Amino acid sequence: MVSKIFVNLPVKDLDKSMAFFKALGFSFNPQFTDATAACMVINEDIFAMLLTHGKVKEFTNKQIADAHKTTEVLTALAVDSKESVNEMAEKALKAGGKEAYPAKDHGFMFVRSFEDLDGHIWELFWMDQQHVQAQ
Repeated sequence: MVSKIFVNLPVKDLDKSMAFFKALGFSFNPQFTDATAACMVINEDIFAMLLTHGKVKEFTNKQIADAHKTTEVLTALAVDSKESVNEMAEKALKAGGKEAYPAKDHGFMFVRSFEDLDGHIWELFWMDQQHVQAQ
């Protein structure tokens, strides 16, 4: 069974990307961070590896997508409340991110999204757990 996830994202300027995500409240694991990669801690089991384009090229022969022009992934993060959605989204916008699309309030779920400095789309959402059916 899978126990952790590491989402690998190419970034043009590692230092600027790290500063952007630090402004949102994320930390980085120095054990897995160097001049070519940074391990962003989302929580104890979820991580984003911010990789320079040169580092990404070590893992693939494919062309690196320009996330400002194409969407390669939508990364959705669940938070504890609507207020938390708004707080983090506002931090992202203040740090230089762009709103990907207007907020969506479905009553049982509230979503906001932003593009980071490299155009990757991050969705922040809160869901009323009373509306989630047990499997």
